[in-house]
Amino acid sequence: MTNLVKLNIFEALDLLKKSEITATELVSAHIKQMAACSNLNAYITETTDLALENAKISDQKYLSGKQRKLEGIPIGMKDLFCTNNIKTTAGSKMLENFIPTYESTVSQNLADNGSITLGKTNMDEFAMGSANITSHFGDCLNPWKDESGNHTVPGGSSGGSSAAVASFMAMGATGSDTGGSVRQPAAFTGTVGIKPTYGRCSRYGMVAFASSLDQAGIFARSVEDAALMLECAMGFDPKDSTSIKAEVPNLKGVSNQSVSNMKIGIPRDMMQMEGISAEILNMWEESIDKLRSEGAEIVDIRLPMAKYALPTYYVIAPAEASSNLARYDGVRYGHRAAGNFTSLDEMYEATRSEGFGEEVKRRIMIGTYVLSSGFKDAYYRKAQKIRRLMLNNFNEAFKEVDSIMLPSAPSAAFGFDQKDVDPVQMYLNDIFTIPASLAGLPAMSVPASMHKGLPLGMQIVGRALDEYNVLKVAASIERCTNIDFTPKGY
Repeated sequence: MTNLVKLNIFEALDLLKKSEITATELVSAHIKQMAACSNLNAYITETTDLALENAKISDQKYLSGKQRKLEGIPIGMKDLFCTNNIKTTAGSKMLENFIPTYESTVSQNLADNGSITLGKTNMDEFAMGSANITSHFGDCLNPWKDESGNHTVPGGSSGGSSAAVASFMAMGATGSDTGGSVRQPAAFTGTVGIKPTYGRCSRYGMVAFASSLDQAGIFARSVEDAALMLECAMGFDPKDSTSIKAEVPNLKGVSNQSVSNMKIGIPRDMMQMEGISAEILNMWEESIDKLRSEGAEIVDIRLPMAKYALPTYYVIAPAEASSNLARYDGVRYGHRAAGNFTSLDEMYEATRSEGFGEEVKRRIMIGTYVLSSGFKDAYYRKAQKIRRLMLNNFNEAFKEVDSIMLPSAPSAAFGFDQKDVDPVQMYLNDIFTIPASLAGLPAMSVPASMHKGLPLGMQIVGRALDEYNVLKVAASIERCTNIDFTPKGY
């Protein structure tokens, strides 16, 4: 029989429709793979029994000819999407025993289209990190190893989702992207990752980090698969005040479309930024040649405010995090420190000290500082002004081009021996992804090259609500990249 875990989503759907395989067989194969790859620590909570029950329902749907778009497809769910009666931790001790009584809109949309959740995937605590090394439930390993045979980091914060897809423990997975937490892990694991326009996917039921930046995203092993999953996840939601009331585009077949006569912008000024490795610059130039060979017109553009993206993000995001995470006080839900406290403040202090990890505490403190009296104008309001100027840069560029191409990360995945580096050095991993996040634009990472046995990803950024062209350009790069992005041993 075909190795079921190696199928892509469209191949599996075709075999299911023809009754050549069953959903139960497909789910069972992935459960077996989860057991075989448990050392990666990609899942925090496994829901395999429930998955098998849902597989039986999918089998009945196929027998009656009432199958839905993703019927029987096993996926991973990042552990910040609230799932009804299933533990949702956000990778934190603060929520290690939290069981929601409601379902996030994104997870519900995917389930309504027939997908089957295998479990909740590991992540950096409250989505704060670039390597999946801040999770209360332990580091997640990338199935890709360095030249010495050591595991690398899978990227963050959605490292569990990217590792699960890369190691064939799921056919696709959800992620969340605040400053690059879908695109950077996709680049590190040789998978496809897309963040839609801010507001395309509902934030209802997502554990909040930075509300004006958080957006659900998708991981898959092909652009075509990602397009289908994204189409199923998107949609207006009256429960989310930032949800966009726009028609969900039909993304089927987008990966077969030509980019001939499209204008692709290249921000040459960003090529001069510090910290970019030579292999990333080489991949960038190679990808330009690939698109040119496909008939696209390459146009040099400038994004002058992009150099301020990192400090701008690390003012705005921590400010919003300090506000959002104030709700975890040990009174209403979540962790509460044990002890005989003499005041409410003493209980708050003990609970938050125990419940939050070091990176979360660091960002709360930064956020509290930039919002404090005397500093709000100097930091927070100024950052918001720069954010507006950054969006203006993109809008000006899109008067000349259809999409913009730049790398997803400044280097390949790095080793765990670098986990104790200066936090600022860790923040630099998002240098290419943050500009699109601040502007709320759709952006996607697609595997485009290899360096010393590790995958590298290119990023495509599009106009607001133009996921279609983002996917189309990414598919063009995918077609021209004749590389098998399967980790050794998998």
